[in-house]
Amino acid sequence: MPTDDLPETFHVTTDEQLRAVSSLTRHRIMAVLRFEPATITQVAERVGLAKGSSSYHVRLLERAGLVKVVRTRKVRGVTERYYAMAARAIALPDPGEGGPDVLMRHAVADLEASPVDGRHVRMAHLRLTGEQFAQLGARLQALADEFQELSDPSLPDASLVFALFHPAPRDQAEGGAK
Repeated sequence: MPTDDLPETFHVTTDEQLRAVSSLTRHRIMAVLRFEPATITQVAERVGLAKGSSSYHVRLLERAGLVKVVRTRKVRGVTERYYAMAARAIALPDPGEGGPDVLMRHAVADLEASPVDGRHVRMAHLRLTGEQFAQLGARLQALADEFQELSDPSLPDASLVFALFHPAPRDQAEGGAK
């Protein structure tokens, strides 16, 4: 499916859409559909779900507008639907102070489930000026964009997650306890 006609970003704005992306299972389904369309059966096989469960989750994503049918074909008298993402990227609303960051939680769950020999993990504590902070954020984004353009759907999936942030002050992070 050519992705040239896809909108760049789908902005999650409704409670229904937020509930749809809040599920780790649906997050994994969207990862399957990110690069190429797939049928319910293909999604089920790739995510490790029963076909009925796969159908349920894909239909919830479709109702929320996050995925769509991009092709159909007749197979032994049954119409087979191919689903794909409705946009290249999904933008979630800011969770607000202290709110759960759904994408980061899903990313950590995927990281924990990944084979140890297939990971590159690094955490660095930095002290940066405001300008350096902005510059590093822009460079990380550009690097992610560069490699996303090189993505080949025939190759195995790889996920990149980065978070550049200013941690909460210690008294806030510890719930105000001293």
